Amino acid sequence: MFEYKFTQATLGGFFTEANHHEIIDKYSKEGWRLVQVLPMYYNSHGKPTDYEIIFEREAGN
Repeated sequence: MFEYKFTQATLGGFFTEANHHEIIDKYSKEGWRLVQVLPMYYNSHGKPTDYEIIFEREAGN
């Protein structure tokens, strides 16, 4: 059986920096495996701005 963790990440913008590398590094060190990245929100030009990152690991870890 697996457990899942869902977290939101951003690619950054004019005033903010992307945070996806830090999120992936943090959870992989805790034993989580990256499963999928889904775009969640888009800007007015159709470019994704926020993503949901899905991790999994065996239950009980």
